[in-house]
Amino acid sequence: MHLRSAVMALMAVAATPALAGVQPFPGSFTTSDIATNGTSLHVRIGGEGPAVVLLHGYGETGDMWAPLAADLAKDHKVIVPDLRGLGLSQRPEGGYDKKTQGQDIAGLLDALDVGQVEVVAHDIGNMVAYAFAAEHRDRVTKLVLMDAPLPGVGPWDEILKNPLLWHFRFGGPDMERLVAGRERIYLDRFWNEFSAKPANFDEASREHYAALYALPGAMHAGFAQFAAFDQDAVDNQAFMAAGKLTMPVLAVGGEASFGTTMAAVTGFAASNVKGAVIKGAGHWLMEEQPAATVAVVRGFLHGRE
Repeated sequence: MHLRSAVMALMAVAATPALAGVQPFPGSFTTSDIATNGTSLHVRIGGEGPAVVLLHGYGETGDMWAPLAADLAKDHKVIVPDLRGLGLSQRPEGGYDKKTQGQDIAGLLDALDVGQVEVVAHDIGNMVAYAFAAEHRDRVTKLVLMDAPLPGVGPWDEILKNPLLWHFRFGGPDMERLVAGRERIYLDRFWNEFSAKPANFDEASREHYAALYALPGAMHAGFAQFAAFDQDAVDNQAFMAAGKLTMPVLAVGGEASFGTTMAAVTGFAASNVKGAVIKGAGHWLMEEQPAATVAVVRGFLHGRE
């Protein structure tokens, strides 16, 4: 559904100085809503050159990528969607398995007449990126996966036992009612517990993302992203049975989060993996250590890592 009144209200709030902590995209970027795969994605586009797609994760939207997008737009065409159901994208009832969302990205690129592409992803964006790359192996030239596992890949069953990941099984209508009007309280748990220093995920950014997740249907869509993990695991095991990814892959972990484990886990799904660890960061790499994260991603995309 189109949430025009809610979006207009949110945009009015976003224009206030209180939300200055979220870096805006360069003025040269355009925004549009692009139909794809039975839904519509809110997309920011800027720059010229080889195409790169940036896929965000849970607790954020495509807005998280503004510093990296500004840097890459110097020599790339940068495409930054909000995932299905999140941010300002449409919120269909279903399709939150990552295979379907990978098809969202394929359709988006088709609509933009983009063929081959580099992909940079974080958190749930990793899962969408892997599904897209596994089904379009000749289309993805380089892949960056940042600080989150892939369902069904490597030690997935052991990862699920980590008590910090309680939210993987938290969802449903009762949970939606519990967090309605308390989205900020719920999201603060992740921003605090998964940061090396919670203060590095600043107050303005928290207000910004909490307002987006308070939009009608946004928490429902967020819970649906996690509820699809069992199907994602089945799909990913089928992808792996078809062979490991062969394009260059950079697996980035936060020093206080997945660290070197990120590369080890990614090695189960890809054969050409390099690892990188961002010092002084937890899970929220772009908020905690943006300059270091941008440098590592740019270096890899330009063959210097």
